[in-house]
Amino acid sequence: MPMDSATLQADPLADPDWPEPEAPAERLSWLRLGLLILVLAGLGAGGTAAVLHVRNTAGPTAKSWAVPYVDVTLTPAFDFQDPAANPANDVALGFVVADPGDGCAPSWGGYYTPDEAAGSLELDRRISQLRSAGGDVMLSVGGLSNTELAVACADQARLTAAYAGLIKRYDVGTIDLDIEGTAVADAASLERRATALKTIQASRPLDVWLTLPVSADGLTADGLNAVQATLRGGVALRGVNVMTMDFNTGDPSPDLLDLSIRALNATHKQLSDLYLRLGVKLTSPQVWSRIGATPMIGQNDVDAERFTVADAQGLARFAVDHGLGRVSMWSLNRDAPCKGTFTNVVVHSNTCSGVAQDSLTFSKVFADLPGSVVGASGRDSVAIPDASPSVDDPARSPYPIWRLTAQYVAGYKVVWHGVVYEAKWTNSGVDPTATGNATAPTPWAVIGPVTPTDAPPRPTPTVTGVTATWNATTMYVKGDKVLSGGLPYQARWSTKGDAPSTEYPIDPDDPWQPLFTVPGEPV
Repeated sequence: MPMDSATLQADPLADPDWPEPEAPAERLSWLRLGLLILVLAGLGAGGTAAVLHVRNTAGPTAKSWAVPYVDVTLTPAFDFQDPAANPANDVALGFVVADPGDGCAPSWGGYYTPDEAAGSLELDRRISQLRSAGGDVMLSVGGLSNTELAVACADQARLTAAYAGLIKRYDVGTIDLDIEGTAVADAASLERRATALKTIQASRPLDVWLTLPVSADGLTADGLNAVQATLRGGVALRGVNVMTMDFNTGDPSPDLLDLSIRALNATHKQLSDLYLRLGVKLTSPQVWSRIGATPMIGQNDVDAERFTVADAQGLARFAVDHGLGRVSMWSLNRDAPCKGTFTNVVVHSNTCSGVAQDSLTFSKVFADLPGSVVGASGRDSVAIPDASPSVDDPARSPYPIWRLTAQYVAGYKVVWHGVVYEAKWTNSGVDPTATGNATAPTPWAVIGPVTPTDAPPRPTPTVTGVTATWNATTMYVKGDKVLSGGLPYQARWSTKGDAPSTEYPIDPDDPWQPLFTVPGEPV
C-alpha cells in the first residue's frame, strides 16, 4: 500500500555524500541480446500484419524506438523486468514527482522516496534484472497528477541536485520530462528546468525528451513555447514526444489513427519552423527522428475515443515509413482485456484497455519496431548555438533586413538571423523569431534559410526620365522627383535636408516616396 506523504524522508539527493548505487548486473552480450530478440519475436508470432510490415520495410531511417510507459506505483505492480510479461526491451518508468512534503525532493508518485521504492517496490532490483536481460529504462518526470519538480522547487541548486541525484542513482542515459496541465505555461519552471538540465549535460551525456499534449493541429502554443524555452535555455534536446490521445473533437466516432497522424504531421511542420527560427536547419528525416508518439491504448479518457489494435498497427507502419524517433504507449499496465461484465462497455481503467484484445497485444505490435535507445551519446540531440544571434549582412541577404520600427504589409519578405520570413498580415515591431501564442499568434511565417548563393535585393525603378539629383540645400515641394543613390523618389510634401531613405521598406511617413520596387515587396 502507498505510504502517507508525512512518512516520506527528506531529500537525499542534495547530500554530496549520498552513497553510490549498487553496480547494475552485467548486461547481455550482443549475441545473447540477438537470441533474446528472437525469443521475444517468437512470443509475438501470431501477432499482426503490422509486425510483418515493420520487419519487411525497415530502411536506413526506420529507427523508431519502442519504449512503453509503466506506472511504477500502480497496484498490482507490473513485472516490467520479466520478458514473459513484457515484450518491450526498454521501458519508461513513471512518474517521478515532487514530494508533497518537500517540493525539492523527488518521489515516486508522491508516495515513495527513491529509497522507499527500492524497499517496498524492489524497484532498483527490478531495473537491474531488466538490464541483465539486455533492456534498459528511462525515467519519466512529471505527469498530469501531482507536481513536477521544477514547478514545486524554486531553489535552483536543490532542483539541479534532485535531477542529478535521480540520474546518478538509476544510472540512466535518457530522461523524459512529461509536462502537462498548467505546468506547460509555467515560464519560471521552464527556465529552472532548462538551467538544471543544461548543468547536468555539461558534466555527463544525457538525452532529454519533452512529452507534451497535442491536438490534431499540432502542439499547443504553450507547448511550442515550452520547446523553445528549453532550447533557448541551452538544453541539447533529443526530441519532442506528443501525447496522441484525448483529442476531444466532439466527433461521436473519431478516427484516432487519423487524428494521431494529423497531429504528428502538424508537429513536424511546427518543429521544422521552430528550429529554423532558432538558427538550426534540419532535414525532414532529421525532424521526424526527433518526434515521438504516445497513444493511450484502448479506451481513452474521452468516452467516444478508443485506440484499437488496428490503430496501433497503423501507427507502427507510420513510424517506420517516416523514421519516427520514438513510439511509447500509456501504458503496459493497461495492455490486457477487461474481464467479466466490463468487457463490452466503456471502461476507464488503469489495469485493462477497454477494447477487444489479447493480453500484451499492443506491446507486441510496438515491440517489433526496429530502433533502440540512443544510449546518451548525444549524437542525435540538437543544441541551439550558444553564441549571440548572427548579424545579417545586407550584401548577402536576398530580401531587406527586418527592422523593429518598420511597418510590414502582408506578403512582405524579410531576412532575420539568417532566415527568410514572410508577413502573414500587416505588422510592426514583432520579432520574426517569436513563436506567438493562442491570443497573439505570430504574424510571420518561416520560408527557409539564407543560402550562400543568395544576392542582395536589386530595386527596380517604376518610372523613367528622372534626372535631378537630390541636394541637401534645395527646398522641394510635393511632387518633385529626384535621384538618390541612382534610384528615383518623389516628394510627398515640402521638404529640405531630408535624404531619401534606403532602409526598406521605406516608412509611409518618410517625406520621400520610392518610385521603385524592392524584392520582398508583395506584388
